[in-house]
Amino acid sequence: MIVKELTEQECANILAANNMGHLACARDNRPYVVPITFAFADNHIYSFSLTGQKIEWMRANPHVCLQVDDFGQDRGWKSVVVYGVFEELPDRIGSKRERDHAWSLLSKHANWWEPGGLKPVMGPGASRHLFYRIRIERLTGRQAVDE
Repeated sequence: MIVKELTEQECANILAANNMGHLACARDNRPYVVPITFAFADNHIYSFSLTGQKIEWMRANPHVCLQVDDFGQDRGWKSVVVYGVFEELPDRIGSKRERDHAWSLLSKHANWWEPGGLKPVMGPGASRHLFYRIRIERLTGRQAVDE
């Protein structure tokens, strides 16, 4: 088994084929990692969350990374790390198009809301979910393959 680097396009293909990853953020020199569901499009990672520690930390330090695994048959695997910047998509007029875009991308996956705890509701009586995106600055990836 050898480990080789993936091209940026191969990394993008893995992101497009998956919707679960681990988001890492940091605050006061302390790391925090949580699983999230996401959608990849337009050089962005789109996701949502209830407000809490993850959102508070990303607001304080918007530099984050997302790690995505793709395990194949046998011992093969692929791993991608996305380095980027958190961008909140607030529930107000100027962000409606981006929020609707995030919703449409995420809702293509069954049970996409489960890591967030409750299914988001749009319109009157809406839940306290916050949609956000990560503007991708850099992608890296590795792959383990048989020799």
